[in-house]
Amino acid sequence: MSRAEFSESGRVVIKIGSSLLTNGGRGLNVAAIREWVAQMAEIKRLGVDIVLVCSGSVAEGMARLKLKTRPKVLHELQAAASVGQMGLVRRFEDEFEEHRLLTAQVLLTHDDLSDRQRYLNARGTLLTLLEFGVIPVINENDAVATEEIRFGDNDTLGALVANLVQADLLIILTDQLGIFDANPSLNPEAKLIRSIGVNDQLLDQVAGDSISGLGRGGMTTKVRAARLAARSGAATVIVSGKIDQVVTRVMNGEDLGSHLIPDIAPLAARKQWLAAQLQLKGELTLDQGAVNSLQNGGKSLLAIGVKAVHGNFRRGDLVSCQDELGQEIARGLINYGAQDAAVIAGKPSSEFETLLGYADEDELIHRDNLVIIG
Repeated sequence: MSRAEFSESGRVVIKIGSSLLTNGGRGLNVAAIREWVAQMAEIKRLGVDIVLVCSGSVAEGMARLKLKTRPKVLHELQAAASVGQMGLVRRFEDEFEEHRLLTAQVLLTHDDLSDRQRYLNARGTLLTLLEFGVIPVINENDAVATEEIRFGDNDTLGALVANLVQADLLIILTDQLGIFDANPSLNPEAKLIRSIGVNDQLLDQVAGDSISGLGRGGMTTKVRAARLAARSGAATVIVSGKIDQVVTRVMNGEDLGSHLIPDIAPLAARKQWLAAQLQLKGELTLDQGAVNSLQNGGKSLLAIGVKAVHGNFRRGDLVSCQDELGQEIARGLINYGAQDAAVIAGKPSSEFETLLGYADEDELIHRDNLVIIG
């Protein structure tokens, strides 16, 4: 995606770092938050979906608890996060409310996105919020996360969310202008890298670690995040959040910060991920009407078009869709487990609640989670 195309992006994930949000650890930077929210409200009015990922709960909790250094003991970190999260979310809610925009707090852990069923649940919630015009405000669930399940930094969380909602663009607001070809604090001749392929080896040589001590991510984690976002075809801009009108200017295609370009288009990236990187757990045999609908209509797979269910799969697993001759025509993430899918196969969605005692999605596989093979 070129900079000129940013203004046409349908969906953007904006990640704001701890140092920016908390005045270098002195408490929430209310004036800056107000400015960023005003900019997000402006691009929201232009029809762009926005998901906000913010660090800062631990740093804000440290300020409220008057802690001088970041806690090292896990339960102290969790306590600081619990205190800080209250102020962080309330501030964003109040500022967005000034622009008549609703927000929703979403707390995630790594397990939420590594487990296929919870991945679908999180994705469904976020996409529904966006359909309602709500701006999700996402943070890692530091209050309960342990070292085994924490993301490690909210840059990574931002990238995973970009994958989750199929964003066109990830904007990482930081306290640096972007990525330089050398350490600017040591080399006055260092130049800002304006545009570079996300897998260019130069990035491995020049990315450095965080020096603020507040967050867990330096440029190394931002480069890693950009590469993770690129797996679903999202471009990334790493840019200073201190620049006047930075969000709107980036979205208007202005040459700010460092633009990390993915090497694969979004649709191709998602097809590659679904088709090659997940293990098949079952098969569905479709009637000819369903086959035609998938191949020619770009439709979701409905249960009424399924003739047989094979395998022992759970909600969120990857299954193969085959015609009556056994030829694979598509694969996707299924919304119902094998036992329930067998019960509703060949039935209209209006009967799901009667047959199962509940009804989740109307589709067996939503078109956003389905790719045509061949």
